[in-house]
Parts: sequence; structure tokens; C-alpha cells
Amino acid sequence: MSLYAIEHDSGIALYAQIAKVLERDYVGQGAPGDRLPSEGELADRFGVNRHTLRRAVDELITAGLLERQHGVGVFIADRLLDYQIGTGTRYTQNLADLGIATESSVLRKMVAPASLGVARHLNLPNDAPVLWIETLRRADGVPLCVISHFLPVEPFKMMLDNYVDGSLHELLAQHSGPLRRTESLVTAVLPQGDDAKLLGIAQGRPVLRVKSLNVLERDGTPVEYAITRFRADRIQLRITP
Repeated sequence: MSLYAIEHDSGIALYAQIAKVLERDYVGQGAPGDRLPSEGELADRFGVNRHTLRRAVDELITAGLLERQHGVGVFIADRLLDYQIGTGTRYTQNLADLGIATESSVLRKMVAPASLGVARHLNLPNDAPVLWIETLRRADGVPLCVISHFLPVEPFKMMLDNYVDGSLHELLAQHSGPLRRTESLVTAVLPQGDDAKLLGIAQGRPVLRVKSLNVLERDGTPVEYAITRFRADRIQLRITP
């Protein structure tokens, strides 16, 4: 006997009705990591075959609300942070707007020769010295991204001493004026170096890499080229003009 009423003649597919109930009664009232009843048990509750039930579950997996661990079960997925990328994107402010507490740890600060890509974006000669600041950002205490910031040595050499934590963009803006993002290139890649360890993920789990360029708003002078590696399981990137 079905414990959930679904309408066979409503014109709405059975799997869609089931997905709506699962989202309301399990995802909406549960917590990330909670396991759903087995597919067989749920199929009995809805009075449908397992194929229909599985299609409903797959709809919610595609939407990022559930995740299937083969041989274990189906679980409520961690909520994805809706992170907006636009011309005025600022990490700390973005997450503060979502009600999320942020922390920033400086992993390294040094002067290093610019790679070809960094030099090209900052309009510098090849191998010109640049400031390289590496930071780890946490959201509500959980690692979210690692960022490599590259800045021209002049006029920003004081950043090696002055930047300790918080918003690097705010410090740059105080020094030179408002910044504007002109480019954001997003790619899914496997973590390199110690990124997986820093982010708390397995080496084989992908990250979302965002290469971005920030320039002075007043005259377009390149100020910062940044390479950010986000945990792909914790964030979705919303690209806006």
C-alpha cells in the first residue's frame, strides 16, 4: 500500500511528483549527509516500480540535492554555495552577503619571476619579478578555495608586509582605487601540488579553477592576476556580466 498519494491522471509524470515529495519531505527536512531509505523501500511507499523511483532520485541528483554512493546508498548532498562572478566580484563580500563567515590564511608571500601567462596578463616582461601571495579561504570553518595572487612589484611591494589576512582587494583598493574584473576563465581540473590536502579532498576529486584579471577602474591598468581553485563539491559559480 502506498504511503504517499501520487496522481496517475494528473498530466504530471509520476517521477516528477515523487521528486517533488522527496525534495520536500527528505531534503527539506533533513541535513547534509542524511541517508534516504533504500530505493526498494521508497518504491513501496510510493507504490511504483524501482525504475520510476530511481528516475525521481536521479532528477534530484542532477539538481545537486542528493548524491549516490554506489554500494552504500543515496544521501542528502551538501548545499552548494551560489558564488557570483562579475565585474565587481569580491570573495569576502560575496560570502558575507550569503550570511557565511569567512577566514583567510596566508600560505606564502614572496617575490618570484613571472611565468609567461602571468607576465602577459600583467603587461610585464617575461621573467619580471612579481609578488606571489598564496591564500587559503574557509567558509564557515571549512576549506573552500586556494588562491594564487600575482601583483606587479611596483607599486605593490608593501603588500608583502602589509597583507596578513582579510580582503586583499580591499587593501589594493585603499592603495590604488577601485578595481574591476575583466576576465574569468573557468575550468574543471584535478588538483595540483598540495591543493587537495589544503582543501580536504581526495586527489582524484576535481576542482573548479578560475583564472581572473583585475584592473584599475580608472584607467584599466592590470593590478592582479589570480588563479583560484574552488572545491567543486561545495560551490556553484554564477557568471554575471
